[in-house]
Amino acid sequence: MKPFTHSIFLALLLAIWVQNISSTITITGHHKGKEKIYFNTTVSASSVGSVYFITNEPTGNHVVAADIGSDGQLILRSAYATGGIGSHVVAAATGATTGPDGLNSQGAISVSVASSMLATVNAGSHTVSLFKIDANDSSNLTLIGEPISSGGHFPTSVAFNNAGDSVCVLNGGSISGVSCFYVNQTFGLEVILETTRYLPLNQTTPATTGAGAVVGQILFSADDTQLLASIKGLIPGPPVVVGYLAIWDIDPSDRSLSEKFIPIPPPLNGNNPFGLTPIEGQNAVIAADTNDGFSIFDLIDGSKSSSVDVNTIGAICWSAYSPKTGNYYMIDAGGAVFEVNIDSNLKGSMVQQYNSTNMVGLFDGEIASLQNNDFLYILAENFSTIEVMSLNAPGKVQQVQSLDVGSALTAAGIPISSSNQGMATFVRAT
Repeated sequence: MKPFTHSIFLALLLAIWVQNISSTITITGHHKGKEKIYFNTTVSASSVGSVYFITNEPTGNHVVAADIGSDGQLILRSAYATGGIGSHVVAAATGATTGPDGLNSQGAISVSVASSMLATVNAGSHTVSLFKIDANDSSNLTLIGEPISSGGHFPTSVAFNNAGDSVCVLNGGSISGVSCFYVNQTFGLEVILETTRYLPLNQTTPATTGAGAVVGQILFSADDTQLLASIKGLIPGPPVVVGYLAIWDIDPSDRSLSEKFIPIPPPLNGNNPFGLTPIEGQNAVIAADTNDGFSIFDLIDGSKSSSVDVNTIGAICWSAYSPKTGNYYMIDAGGAVFEVNIDSNLKGSMVQQYNSTNMVGLFDGEIASLQNNDFLYILAENFSTIEVMSLNAPGKVQQVQSLDVGSALTAAGIPISSSNQGMATFVRAT
């Protein structure tokens, strides 16, 4: 990637960095709880994979798993204590939790099909947990090792590399930045030296909205040569804080990160990058933009970067890609999904908008590719349901299921409020 002219931009960021970075991160909470809970003990004969999200509760974090049937629909199966605790973003004005988007991020939970592993954040205990996914029953998880310090405060997003043998985490609290770990399938996560890198965000723990500089998502580049993180701004202000992408180079010899990141400002009229999705076949990403619609970041030289305004209902925060349709799906927290096409010249355009009165409060989403179709799974209705949408063809999306998870969790004694988080999918090899 050709470096941007960024010295002035980086200097401004460093100028607002008034926090003192501690060399020691204290793990503030640990939770065992009910280590395993089964809602259905029998594996469906049609099960082809699973979807996962986390409860993100301060009294104890859990991974919740549901089977994916061959028709794309879900059956709730199991829940597993992560060994850590959750936490919620707070509002600057009141100090109260900000509502259902507890982590203000995408990628709170991530899976690797290559290594059959799952990683999740525990924002309240500043840790990351690692699980092994059963190859024959992907809703059966085993916690590997103990939760490990995230290398900062308030971790909100995790990502695996292509091989699934390393994972990186994004911290968004008073000690903010990234850290990376080797994936040891016997002992758990092990720190990769020279990967803890800090961001000049002047944040609090837990993170505070309304102050700008809130992290969004961490992501490996398609070729694993770079690590990307989205940083949201605050527009309109005051004060006005412009979001950006932070990019570190990865040394292939030891997986260490470059000491300094390259900050990439958003394209014209783009302000607030949140959820990131790589653009297929391009050195570029599409970013959901809570202030605008979506932005395309050309990571070669920026010449094809652009921002597209969308008539949002609430705020577009999350994004996912469908190999079947070749399109991108941007999720609006107000209750809509926007289907977007990006051509070979990185020009983005709207394909279709899908509104539903039954899908108010849409949040994290992910796509699973089955043999005959792609399906989009979205946490919704204050996280009491998972909405299932069949991506039948470009411009042809059909809602096929609304799975109640809230009542089942409550009945099982698993704490649940309105801040469950994340969505990840795993489809078993056939």
